[in-house]
Amino acid sequence: FLFLFFFFFPLQVLNEKKLQEVDSLWKEFETPEKANKIVKLKHFEKFQDTTEALAASTALVEGKLSKNLKKILKKIVAKDAHEQLAVADAKLGGVIKEKLNLSCIHSPMVTELMRGIRSQIEGLITGLPSREMAAMCLGLAHSLSRYKLKFSPDKVDTMIIQAISLLDDLDKELNNYIMRCREWYGWHFPELGKIITDNLMYCKCVRKVGDRSNFASSDVSDILPEEIEEDVKAAAEISMGTEVSEEDINNIIHLCDQVIEISEYRTQLYDYLKNRMMAIAPNLTVMVGELVGARLIAHAGSLLNLAKHPASTVQLLGAEKALFRALKTKRDTPKFGLIYHASLVGQSNTKNKGKISRMLAAKTALTIRYDALGENTSAEMGAENRLKVETRLRLLEERGIRRISGTGKALAKTDKYQNKSEVKVYDPSGDSTLPVVSKKRKIQEVDAQDTEVAVKAKKFKAEMK
Repeated sequence: FLFLFFFFFPLQVLNEKKLQEVDSLWKEFETPEKANKIVKLKHFEKFQDTTEALAASTALVEGKLSKNLKKILKKIVAKDAHEQLAVADAKLGGVIKEKLNLSCIHSPMVTELMRGIRSQIEGLITGLPSREMAAMCLGLAHSLSRYKLKFSPDKVDTMIIQAISLLDDLDKELNNYIMRCREWYGWHFPELGKIITDNLMYCKCVRKVGDRSNFASSDVSDILPEEIEEDVKAAAEISMGTEVSEEDINNIIHLCDQVIEISEYRTQLYDYLKNRMMAIAPNLTVMVGELVGARLIAHAGSLLNLAKHPASTVQLLGAEKALFRALKTKRDTPKFGLIYHASLVGQSNTKNKGKISRMLAAKTALTIRYDALGENTSAEMGAENRLKVETRLRLLEERGIRRISGTGKALAKTDKYQNKSEVKVYDPSGDSTLPVVSKKRKIQEVDAQDTEVAVKAKKFKAEMK
């Protein structure tokens, strides 16, 4: 029998008749003395370190035959090849029988026997203090649990959820602080807000100068461009703002310090989020960007939960209220949720946003599952799928009906688009239903009309006489 803690130790059964009574087998392991009458230690081999023990334990969990176990079985068990080898895992027994040609047995009796041996493990193995054995078992259990959960310090999606939530909170606070700062300082120098549109630049300028009367003698070329600096100094001389005390200016400067400090921390947090996203979900990041990808993960709860969602759910994630409202009122359902903020959806026109969001959601669902369940950490799959979506977007924009085939590396080549415009002349003949009369009259018709006019004129003169 093979047991694994920080060591391998095969055990040999001494009394096989006692094993036939499965229901009462636990009584034979009530004390260490009774246990030693049933089984005895056959061989003992200790692991070198935690890594070796973890490798052997994970191989057993997955039903594989490790190198150390193979050596022990060849050395010890092969001598007694006529006897059966009891294993707790039927899958492992099949592998041992296939590779080493040893007869293995797995039954309820073996399970009950294993349970009894675990209860009296300290009495069966002498020379190991109970405290040391408990520490080794606990360390290996922690390592094995981390492996089962695929735990890695570089791949923790909880950090992404917290980071994106904090980033959204910082944006809200920054907007409130900047609005308050502009409104507060605007009573003293209202023209500055129209000249300087950048919020961070505005706060840095206010913090450095303070009172508007100091703009004329202050050098803010390290903050503002030369043209804007001249406009600010000219506006400061003719400003219509009210005068404020020095205490008011100090409070405004303190608020500007807070805005600048939060802005710098936000930049640092964004870089941290970008690195984390590339470590945990590189393909998802390539497809939709780090911000949209992080919001999708935060909305689903974890990357694994997001991988369980179908493409249709990924497309509408974040638009649940609008979806159920549309279903309740029997109106058109929404076409996109959080994925609307992806760059590919933003590039398309209004008519094609629904089609692109649907295709992008389908490809994004594939990349999410690849990141969550795959072993490879490269972003090649995300790049290929993004190229396919971009090609589809370009075809829709050009209104070309072509078939997309092949992988992202060898896409079907598209012909250069040439616009063939035909100039059509308007035909006014279709406007009237009257028969068309030629404008050019014949010479005989003109002479006949002149003769008639002359005759009528003579008759009119004769009547007048």
